[in-house]
Amino acid sequence: VVYAQGCPHRCEGCHNPETWDFGGGKEINEDDLVLLISDTRLLSGVTFSGGEPFSQAGAFASLAKRVKSLGLDIVTYTGYTFEEILEMSIKDEDIKRLLENTDLLVDGPYLAAERDLSVPFRGSGNQRFLDIKASLAAGRAVGK
Repeated sequence: VVYAQGCPHRCEGCHNPETWDFGGGKEINEDDLVLLISDTRLLSGVTFSGGEPFSQAGAFASLAKRVKSLGLDIVTYTGYTFEEILEMSIKDEDIKRLLENTDLLVDGPYLAAERDLSVPFRGSGNQRFLDIKASLAAGRAVGK
């Protein structure tokens, strides 16, 4: 998992509130991170979480492209909905590139009122698993 530092959502009950501050965290060189990922055996993919990866879309898009060139999948967790990201991608090429290099998107903010421990790899019932290739082709959210 690669964690983004900084999050505009600040969801009540967030499991990573230490990632909210855009000035916190530890900066890691992209080349070093790619080397670490490529040297790690038994990986089938890399997960981007946060914080909010789309708040650093340029850096995460670049990393995603390099990780995919290693034959690995990309899962991106975001507090934005797919529809919000599509709208933002019209004006922001970095957001578009990160979305296009994501295989599976887990979208939507964590909503404490919809907390549901029965949904795997999600915290609340509003969050969706989306197949991004299929979603982009269809122009709408397509579940996985």
